Amino acid sequence: MNKKRIGVWIRVSTEDSAKGESPEHHKKRAELYAELQGYEIVEIYDLAGMSGETVMNYPETQRMLLDIKRGHISGLIFSKLARFARNTIELLEFANYFQKHNASLISLQERFDTSTPAGKLFYTIVAAMAEWEREEIVSRVNESVKVRAKIGKRLGGKDPYGYRWEGHDLVIHPEEAVVRKLAYTLFLQEKRKKTVARILNERGYRNRKGTKFFDTNIKRWLRDPLSKGLRRSYFSYKEVVDGKTVVKYRDENEWEFHPAPAIVTEELWQQVNDILDEQEAKNKKPLNRKTHTFTRYIYCGCGSRMNVRSGNVHYRCSKTGCGNKIERKILDQIYKEQLMGYVESKEKVAEYLKLSHSTIEDKKDLLKLSKDKQTDLEKRIQKIIDLHVNNNITEEAFNDYYDEPYNQLQEVKKEILKLQTEIEILDGKTSSIDLVMKEAYDLYTNWDKLGDIEKRRIVEMVTDRITIGTDDSIHIKLYRLMPEPSFSEFGTNGQQNPFP
Repeated sequence: MNKKRIGVWIRVSTEDSAKGESPEHHKKRAELYAELQGYEIVEIYDLAGMSGETVMNYPETQRMLLDIKRGHISGLIFSKLARFARNTIELLEFANYFQKHNASLISLQERFDTSTPAGKLFYTIVAAMAEWEREEIVSRVNESVKVRAKIGKRLGGKDPYGYRWEGHDLVIHPEEAVVRKLAYTLFLQEKRKKTVARILNERGYRNRKGTKFFDTNIKRWLRDPLSKGLRRSYFSYKEVVDGKTVVKYRDENEWEFHPAPAIVTEELWQQVNDILDEQEAKNKKPLNRKTHTFTRYIYCGCGSRMNVRSGNVHYRCSKTGCGNKIERKILDQIYKEQLMGYVESKEKVAEYLKLSHSTIEDKKDLLKLSKDKQTDLEKRIQKIIDLHVNNNITEEAFNDYYDEPYNQLQEVKKEILKLQTEIEILDGKTSSIDLVMKEAYDLYTNWDKLGDIEKRRIVEMVTDRITIGTDDSIHIKLYRLMPEPSFSEFGTNGQQNPFP
């Protein structure tokens, strides 16, 4: 007499693992049961660690169903119903499928066999109870999570980049925070997330896994209010859709906020997010700064924007029938005169110096981080070389392991040299108020020599709005003193531009 050929279904939850019920433990129980019943185990379907909310689309599930259909197995043993599946509809679909192909579902804990009428009834009742139990557990967990979020408790998950948890306190990660802050400064200058990611990668920075940054990383950092000292919780949750786990967001009214250490100022965070909002609203790339010095900042007295086409000599009102316009050269000269009065104030220069000193400290932090990275990479390379010298790795393996850290080391060395140079320049630029006053005057006198890119950067940093009245009046509103000096870009003739 041929033995009944069966398969064993193994799906162990995190809770089961904590109780010591490993996949091997479940497999052993099934083998003992099969031996007592005279069954032959011919297949193992391992879904350890997989969610039981919906299991139909898992590869192992599809393999098991195919084995049932082709007669490879005629029964399936699992430890208990909740470990097979928790969705009532799926459980009943499984029961119908097994019945159609004359196969049995065998639960060790509930002790039923769907090949009997009593087993079918019991299966249907227990399946409904399993889903009810799951919904009750989810409800209790959600309520617990909501309470923990309201009082500011940690809800799990990875430490956000730039921070780390020390007990119940979220503190700044001294090395990662420097990189996260740099992302804001770079975005304010470049206006592109992909460009920021590329610059960070070129400078030798990497994420915690040692891989390169992407624009998605940058966007998540820039949008997260945690950077400005406001930690969100209970704002997202995971849901299984078509067999895949996706992240969804709750209504903003349900979000909880708690104070946290800030990496950037609220002003810097808001400036960056205003740019992101405008870019997303228009759903287009930033304007070409080479040919549109004042575009996006210039308005007609009627309230409409004024634009200029490449090669055109006038900014014109975009409203049909208005006809208001101003010549580009005239606006350029008027802006130059306004800018001179803007930078002459000693109080403004003093604030500029304060920002400069802050920038120096930031760059020194970046320099220390880069030097530490250099040391780590050099140690790593030396270990690889030692292994090669001692014939512990082959020539091919040596090349595979050596190339990546070596290339990254060269990037880091370039960044160190760049930072050292910038710090030296910045130290010199902030040595006296007279020197800064002279720089401001040089900016005024050299304005006509600057290229479109340099002029556009100045406009972006200090301009709030330019209004051209229909009565030929011109009002230029400058809302900031000076940006955080970065001195990474040079002006004409090697002259350092005080508005980088």
